[in-house]
Amino acid sequence: MTYSTLPLSYCTNVHPGRTVAEVDHGLDQYTLPVSKHYGQPLAAGLWLANSVVREMLEVPELLPKFVERLRQRNLTCYTLNTFPFGDFHSERVKENVYIPDWTEQRRLQYTCDCARILAEMLPHDTEGSLSTVPLGFKELPHAGDFIEQTIVNLLELATRLDRIYQETGKRIRLAIEPEPLCILETTAETLSFFDQLNQRVAERHLRDVVHEYIGVCYDVCHQSVEFEDVTESIESLCRAGIRINKIHITCALQIDNPAENEEARNALARYVEPRYLHQTIARMTSGEIHRFLDLDRDFALSPQPPFRDAETWRIHFHVPVNAESLGPLQTTRADLRRALKAVGKLDYAPHLEVETYTWEVLPDGAAAKLVDGLTAELTATRSLLEDLQSDSPTTDRNVTTA
Repeated sequence: MTYSTLPLSYCTNVHPGRTVAEVDHGLDQYTLPVSKHYGQPLAAGLWLANSVVREMLEVPELLPKFVERLRQRNLTCYTLNTFPFGDFHSERVKENVYIPDWTEQRRLQYTCDCARILAEMLPHDTEGSLSTVPLGFKELPHAGDFIEQTIVNLLELATRLDRIYQETGKRIRLAIEPEPLCILETTAETLSFFDQLNQRVAERHLRDVVHEYIGVCYDVCHQSVEFEDVTESIESLCRAGIRINKIHITCALQIDNPAENEEARNALARYVEPRYLHQTIARMTSGEIHRFLDLDRDFALSPQPPFRDAETWRIHFHVPVNAESLGPLQTTRADLRRALKAVGKLDYAPHLEVETYTWEVLPDGAAAKLVDGLTAELTATRSLLEDLQSDSPTTDRNVTTA
């Protein structure tokens, strides 16, 4: 098994960052204490909202000073989360997180600007990655030429990323992140889109540039919610020549036999919250899949057919990756082990990032324990990677049950 030798990263979208000052505050209040408790080199997977990007680029001295403060904190940064464009900590995010989509110039310019910023932060001889929205959200209206315009913008981005490399020597790749109920949702849809993208590129040089710079961010939670075989999913992307530029180390919620498990459904109802979208997918005993837009209390407490009769529910709610279970609720941690095992067999090493952004909205006041929670996630992830590298048959260490 071979994994990235870069420091393990956690995504800072878990704490607010709407200004440069607020980003700095989050690094001091959370990231530095986590780094101290973790006891190993740590990377900050920065989320820079568009407001922060504009501030950094419009005031010339801000970016170099921010980079210097990262150095003084002994923090490295090799990946940015450029999925949330606006305020990821507003009262209601939901479907707004997918706006602007990849047909819009705002999305293209924001991503290019983030690449310029990351090029300034990247250590020498280190490649960078930018995770991004899965083109758009299926439930929002789209023009008839949505895919065509998306491809035009992605081709432009690939060209600009190559230009950054030619000018700076810093190679930064895009990582498109499939997610439930998005334009790119399943592995099959992702394979189909990349096939269209490749067919659109006639010139050999540009085809090589696209292959080099446009890939995916594999969020394990998302594909688990889809009930995909994560090992086969990763292997199929590899066979198609689609580069996995980033892995989001994440877990989802799960309930088996929900109709008969009232205790678990009552527990699930406590996870209903107004900020983030929690797409819920049910699998029947026949294998048929049914999708529900957003978890709510009525769904959890009084499910209607066909969801009432499902074999299993999986819910897009990022829960701590060191938890096998949360009370009567199960998690998809077993898929995380399978996915990381498959990733370790690749002939390159994707960036690895823990991305549990929901600590602030977890029940039981879990946000108050953010530093302890993030430290436990990172420690358990490190142990899991060590176990996989040694191919040990022993069980995961540092697994908690709440």
